[in-house]
Amino acid sequence: MITIENQKLIANISLHGAELSRLFSKEKQQEVLWNADSRFWARHAPVLFPNVGKYYKGYLRHNGTDYPEGQHGFARDCDFVCTLQESSKAVFLLESTEETLKRYPFPFRLEIAYELQDTAITVTWKVTNPGEETMYFTIGGHPAFNVPVLEGTKFTDYYLYFEAKESLVYKLLDKSSGCVIAESGETLALEDSMYRLREDMFDNDALVFDDGQINKVSILYPDKTPYVTMECAGFPNFGIWSKPGAPFVCLEPWEGRTDNAGFDGEISTKPGITALNPGEIFEKSHRIIVG
Repeated sequence: MITIENQKLIANISLHGAELSRLFSKEKQQEVLWNADSRFWARHAPVLFPNVGKYYKGYLRHNGTDYPEGQHGFARDCDFVCTLQESSKAVFLLESTEETLKRYPFPFRLEIAYELQDTAITVTWKVTNPGEETMYFTIGGHPAFNVPVLEGTKFTDYYLYFEAKESLVYKLLDKSSGCVIAESGETLALEDSMYRLREDMFDNDALVFDDGQINKVSILYPDKTPYVTMECAGFPNFGIWSKPGAPFVCLEPWEGRTDNAGFDGEISTKPGITALNPGEIFEKSHRIIVG
């Protein structure tokens, strides 16, 4: 476990999955990140690579060959190497191996950086293609935040706040495949840009937002002041999820997402796929602000 710290925050990052495993506010003496209690969900904030969500039939197809892969890819279950550790910043590296090439047919280099600045932590993903052909991937975050967090409050006392939005449109997941029902389109009606959390809002799994609708979203305390904010300008996809009855909410910035239900084409033709040419570098950051 690697620890970084500044005057406002403490963050722990596990070498396993390069997963942010603790985010503690010194000012509020408050644990912000979910504790991975296995009774509900045994993860904190996994990085989803090389795929967000599921492939429709459990495999990606490349040049006519099928490569089996589970939900959210394998990076979250691999051991990374810490290549940089400073007081308030750490960088982690995962590279392709013979074993990963059996599941994902592209050489890659994945670097994940965490940096504390005042009351925020910036997470940066850097994907390099060292191979000789175009590589295809999606990548995403999956951090879970404690809700409720204040003593004497309950889940439904908290709000989601979408700055300057009147409503949003989300897609549903097909329960049998775990993939997006492309033709679905449900409206999330907001009041003063807010949506009060409901116990039943995740009964059909995650809410999936496409088309770059969410650049910034906050979880608000019962008094409607900010608890934690996700800034993710430029991300085309976003997920919001909790396991029904669990005391956390996930705010998930994604570059690409799970397959559409029924998609069975080559990975290169998947809607929203990122294509990275030989020698090219993909880099993307999001920021979690406490308070």
